Amino acid sequence: MASISDLLKARYGCDETHGSGAANPTLETLLQHKSVRNFIPQALEPGTLEILVAAGQSAATSSNLQTWSVLSVEDPSRKDKAAFLCGDQNFIRQAPLFLVFCADLSRLTRVSQQRQTAGVGLEYTEMFLMASIDASLAAQNVSIAAESLGLGICYVGALRNNPREVAELFHFPDRVIGLFGLAIGWPDPADTASVKPRLGLDEVLHREIWVDDSGKQANNFKSYDNALASFNSGQKREGIPSWTERCARRVATVESLSGRHIWNQVLQERGFDLK
Repeated sequence: MASISDLLKARYGCDETHGSGAANPTLETLLQHKSVRNFIPQALEPGTLEILVAAGQSAATSSNLQTWSVLSVEDPSRKDKAAFLCGDQNFIRQAPLFLVFCADLSRLTRVSQQRQTAGVGLEYTEMFLMASIDASLAAQNVSIAAESLGLGICYVGALRNNPREVAELFHFPDRVIGLFGLAIGWPDPADTASVKPRLGLDEVLHREIWVDDSGKQANNFKSYDNALASFNSGQKREGIPSWTERCARRVATVESLSGRHIWNQVLQERGFDLK
């Protein structure tokens, strides 16, 4: 069993560690997560989808309102269309299972109608936030469950690039919208991708109060740029911009949002009358 120290060194891309001793299987699964974008053409075992969704439903849900749903896609033709809408990413076609996690206020709309109540609360931003958070918690449970079974996963935020077309493809009712996708399958053993370093603990962990130290943060950014550069070099990835440069480009213009700037309008069209 791997040591916590070794796992943390890989996760942060440096020799600094914040733990010791042997890791348990849960920590090994969590700390060794990596996105998989190469799958072998092998179907999942029967019942895997249902187990994964049950794991997702075991996540916390605010007030037990369960404001999320998930749509499974296994048909090659439909996966092909989904892949095209999600940045034309081929690993979505390769994966035997593609899940679309949705904010779902349609269910509570029906409950309100059945109980003959106004459902005014469904028109507020809080409910969309709740649905998005619930879906994210469920998806992370699904991801961990999948990885514990030896499967690989990759989140697909590009599902948000074409929200109207995605809703049409999957026949979503009003007050349902796709938030992100999740490709699941058996990793290709030939894929040599390693655990990618994350920002250091000192950058994301604030103790008791938030201390805004721009000088310290600049050093944290530099350290992380160096850690990622070292990682990319080890993976034979040349010419990749530094993390800070890539982030700055990603939020520099409307065009860099890859079509997602229309989301406020699309939410209104989909029946999310947010106040």
